[in-house]
Amino acid sequence: MYKNADDFYQFFLLRGHIPSNFHFEIIFSLVKEIKQIIKQYESAREKGIRTALATVVHLEGSSYRRPGARMLIEENGQLTGAISGGCLEGDALRKALHVIAERRAMLVTYDTMDEDDAKFGVGLGCNGIIQVLIEPILDQDPLNPVQLLKILAGSREPAVLLTLFDLSDRKAVQHGTCLIYHTPHKVMGTVPVFSDRIREDIDSALLQKSSLFRQYGDDNVQVTAFIEYVDPPVALIVVGAGNDVMPLVDMANILGWEPHVVDGRANYATTDRFGSACSIIVAKPEKVLEQIRIDHRTVFVLMTHNYNYDLAMLRALLDVETPYIGSLGPRKKLDRMLDELREEGIQITDQQRQKIFGPVGLDLGAETSEEIALSILAEIEAVLHGTTGGQLRDAGEYIHSRESLKIIQ
Repeated sequence: MYKNADDFYQFFLLRGHIPSNFHFEIIFSLVKEIKQIIKQYESAREKGIRTALATVVHLEGSSYRRPGARMLIEENGQLTGAISGGCLEGDALRKALHVIAERRAMLVTYDTMDEDDAKFGVGLGCNGIIQVLIEPILDQDPLNPVQLLKILAGSREPAVLLTLFDLSDRKAVQHGTCLIYHTPHKVMGTVPVFSDRIREDIDSALLQKSSLFRQYGDDNVQVTAFIEYVDPPVALIVVGAGNDVMPLVDMANILGWEPHVVDGRANYATTDRFGSACSIIVAKPEKVLEQIRIDHRTVFVLMTHNYNYDLAMLRALLDVETPYIGSLGPRKKLDRMLDELREEGIQITDQQRQKIFGPVGLDLGAETSEEIALSILAEIEAVLHGTTGGQLRDAGEYIHSRESLKIIQ
């Protein structure tokens, strides 16, 4: 154990590379990242290891991670999560050790627009100004930042996470992560300043399903709010339990999604084949939906290779509020199923047809089951984000909209 932050940092510099006990795990799914941070925090707390939480709270320009990226920092140097592609973590660790010792939050600015990257000791490779809030995690506080993240991760309801910081005076009190808001009747935490105005903006973020940044102030106090909208993870319902479903489930788990496998064959739909991280439903098509909680982040892929089972599931899904129904197989198969449903007297509206994707997946030239799984997941991701899945080199100067990062006065 190092006596203080400078001892650890000097060791870091003298070695010229990351020390052997400097564990660094990059996790890019937001909800998955949060769950990993919670798990590691619980482990550190049991061992009596003090921790801090680093959060990207604002960004001007470009950066590898966006606002909402988080990293748990332990006093022994172990890191879980990431606030960059590896460029900022060493310096953030040094500052976090001071935060842990002083039990006081710190706002740190990294200006990667400066061509002189030598002051960080690394080449940053970004072009932005990144604001990182580092907060001490006080185990005795039942509403410390990690405990609030735990409440967030334990629900499939959309939520808003409120983080307050002071850009005008870095020596001022940084209120930090202070509130989780699901509905007006389900709020944990407190708003220490400008409560009425902040709550109005929280309601707006929840209604618009988008994060925002807001500047509040009076003659005595100035504060910037990161009002962060957080969706639940994607619930992927795969109808089918064949071998080609296995890589789809595995990749969904890597993304931090919640995969469920549905099939009428009990000898195929088993935890031995798909693992404990995937829930299994063995049922006839007409009994499936009553066993699933469906929300705006629930998507379906039909891939049983059994025409009648897929047809019955498609019939059941037409009136379900889901953004995505994928159908594996040739276009003729989907057309035939839709024609049969129409012959039954079912009127398929344009809105219903728009959410059905078949042949399923983006055009990646996929042939193997792993490649097909990649194309399916990529298409779902594109649909959920309202994009077409084109190439980023054709996207223009910016990958992400700069409008969403503006601080509203």
